[in-house]
Amino acid sequence: MLVLGIETSCDETGIALYDGERGLLSHTLFSQVAMHAEYGGVVPELASRDHVRRVLPLLQQAMGEAGVSRADIAGVAYTSGPGLMGALLVGAAVGRSLAWSWGVPAVGVHHMEGHLLAPMLEETPPAFPFVALLVSGGHTLLVDVQGVGQYTILGESLDDAAGEAFDKTAKMLGLGYPGGPVLAKLAEQGRPDIYKFPRPMTDRPGLDFSFSGLKTFTLTTWQASDQSEQTKADIAYAFQQAVVETLAIKCKRALQQTSLKRLVIAGGVSANKGLRVRLAAMGKELGAEVYYPRPEFCTDNGAMIAYAGYLRLQAGQTEELGFGASPRWPIEELPPL
Repeated sequence: MLVLGIETSCDETGIALYDGERGLLSHTLFSQVAMHAEYGGVVPELASRDHVRRVLPLLQQAMGEAGVSRADIAGVAYTSGPGLMGALLVGAAVGRSLAWSWGVPAVGVHHMEGHLLAPMLEETPPAFPFVALLVSGGHTLLVDVQGVGQYTILGESLDDAAGEAFDKTAKMLGLGYPGGPVLAKLAEQGRPDIYKFPRPMTDRPGLDFSFSGLKTFTLTTWQASDQSEQTKADIAYAFQQAVVETLAIKCKRALQQTSLKRLVIAGGVSANKGLRVRLAAMGKELGAEVYYPRPEFCTDNGAMIAYAGYLRLQAGQTEELGFGASPRWPIEELPPL
C-alpha cells in the first residue's frame, strides 16, 4: 500500500510517499524559517499562505523522485492536529480533496504520533513497548507506549515546552530566530562550571516539566552580567545543561517507574547533541536502549505522517468525506490499532 503523507502543522511543508513493502520512497520539505525570521517568530497567516503555495509543487517533486503516478497511490494521510489552525486546514483540505478525486481513502494523523513513530523509519527500529520523550517547540511529553495508539502520558510541560524555552532564551540573548539551534551551537563555546542553573522540578517526585522559571533565571543572570560574547556563550552552556539534565532525570525516572528498557526520543529538540550524549550515558547506566530518528526527521516532515498514516489506513481507519483540524488534540484520545 502506497501512502501519500502531507505535513503542514506549523512552518514547514512536508510531502512524502511511503510504501508498505518498499519503505520510504521519497520526501520533500520546504522550511519557512527565512520568512518568519524577519518577525522573530512564526506568523500564522503567513505560514498558512506559504503552505498553499508550496504543497502542490512539493507533491509533484516527491512523486517525480519516487517515480510514481497518482494511480499508484492507495491512500492519503495528512496532519490534522495539533498545530496552527490555518496551517492544518491547508494540508487537510488538499489531502482530503486529492483522496476524493483519486477515489482512495484518507486519514488525519496526530502530529505527535508522527514524531513518536519517526524512529520506526530507521534500519533498527525500536520494538514495543517503550517510553517516548517527545520534545519539540510546542510540546514536551513523556509517554508510556505499549503499541500504536496505546499511549499513556506520564508527564508533560506545565508551561513552556523545552523547544519553546530554547527559542525564547535565545531571543533574550539576541540570537535571532529560530534560536534553539543557534543557542545550542553557541553553547559549544561555553565554559563549564561558570554558572550553575537550577534543574526545575527535579527536587520533587513526578514526571512533569516546567521551564518558565529557568527562562526567567537565565534572563536575570544575563542582565546582571557584563554581557560579553564569552559570557553569552557561558550562559547558553549553563542553560542547555540545565534543560538536558532535567530531561535526563525525568527520562530515568520514567524508565524506572515503568520498568521498561527502551527509550525513544523524537521532536526537534531530539537533534540536540548535548541531549543525545547525556541520554546515551543514562541509557548505559540503566542498561536501556535509546532510539532517535535521523536528524532530518527530528523536525516536522512528511515522512513521519506518511508512515503513521500507512499504519492507520492499513488497519482500516479512514475519514468520512469532509475535513477538519484539531489545534489541540490530546494524544491519549487516539484509537489503538
